[in-house]
Amino acid sequence: MDRKSVLVAAAVVLGGGLVWKLVWKMSATPEHPAASTGAPLVSVTVPALSRTAQAGKAAFDARCAECHGVNAAGQDGIAPPLVHKIYEPGHHGDISFQLAARNGVRAHHWPFGDMPPVEQIGDAEIATIVTYVRELQAANGIF
Repeated sequence: MDRKSVLVAAAVVLGGGLVWKLVWKMSATPEHPAASTGAPLVSVTVPALSRTAQAGKAAFDARCAECHGVNAAGQDGIAPPLVHKIYEPGHHGDISFQLAARNGVRAHHWPFGDMPPVEQIGDAEIATIVTYVRELQAANGIF
């Protein structure tokens, strides 16, 4: 085999390995995270919360924090931060959170895999969670 053929074969093998790694990471789920550390992805300043947001924090901690992390800071290799410009109200309105919690959502901004629906969650509970997330976002410069 000449040098050029060896280089082409090496490139194909390396490229295939990178594609496999990317597909594996994108197919990761919270039950099977890909190379996760669980470390927060963003730093979150927590403001004094309204009464509704306090209820939302309790609901978030019980229903969402396992994946989205403490104070919605995300977790490396597990789930994205909700205190992030991507989730600002102008891009992801409150209804986006309602639909994601009720129906789940296909991965489209992050390589964490699809989000499953949150079992037995009602619109009122989701609304308090959204209030909590929006207050965190506002305190962190996301409008």
